[in-house]
Amino acid sequence: MARLRLTHVGGPTLLVEIDGWRILTDPTFDAPGKRYGFGLGTSSTKVAGPAVAAEDLGDIDAVLLTHDHHADNLDDAGRELLARVPIVVTTTAGAVRLGRDALGLEPWEVARLEAAPRPPIDVVATPCRHGPPLSKPLVGDVIGFALRAAAADRVALWISGDTVLYPGVRAVADRFDVDVAVLHLGGVQFPITGPLRYTMTVDDAVSLCRALQPKVAIPVHYEGWSHFAEGRSAIASRLDREPTDVRERFRFLDLGVPTTIDG
Repeated sequence: MARLRLTHVGGPTLLVEIDGWRILTDPTFDAPGKRYGFGLGTSSTKVAGPAVAAEDLGDIDAVLLTHDHHADNLDDAGRELLARVPIVVTTTAGAVRLGRDALGLEPWEVARLEAAPRPPIDVVATPCRHGPPLSKPLVGDVIGFALRAAAADRVALWISGDTVLYPGVRAVADRFDVDVAVLHLGGVQFPITGPLRYTMTVDDAVSLCRALQPKVAIPVHYEGWSHFAEGRSAIASRLDREPTDVRERFRFLDLGVPTTIDG
């Protein structure tokens, strides 16, 4: 496993320190209290601020942005931060919207991050479906990210992105051996669409990890916004009922605390 340190800022936002690189995922740094529209009558209120302020992060080498069009993955302060980051990797549609030389990837495409003297890292885009079947025209494009040493076989870190569990996500287990899996959970729901889900539930995460067999599974994207249906306590309670082999793979990160991940 690569040397890996993670800091959970809140929601989906994670500072990844790996082999000398400092990479931020899905920047969200707005203060709580604002309500954001997601389109077609859906919306959410931010109910918790970041555990680390954007200005306290230090230099960021790259941002991995699963999608740019929902504020719980890129809010106003997060957009401001992008202007001072040299590399932004996101969906192809998002790259067009963002401009600023953002790099857009389609699922399974690879971008190599290079900045001597740090070793190069390959970033592989992985599939996501941010809702039920046929919802893509409504919810837009989303990708996850698999990080590995250049041309390495094992994936040091996989970030699922906002997705339900479907064959495209399960394909990650077929293609890669993963050390650490960061799973966007929350079981997102909206009143206007009833029982439909837009991200994975803890049951989905357990099913996925049985196939993926990561050394460590880290939940994110489960608290801090009003549209999350499963928070930390619900996730932890469900995991307590799992066999030891499954339960002990999961690890919550304390907000704002840099944490070294050992395989």
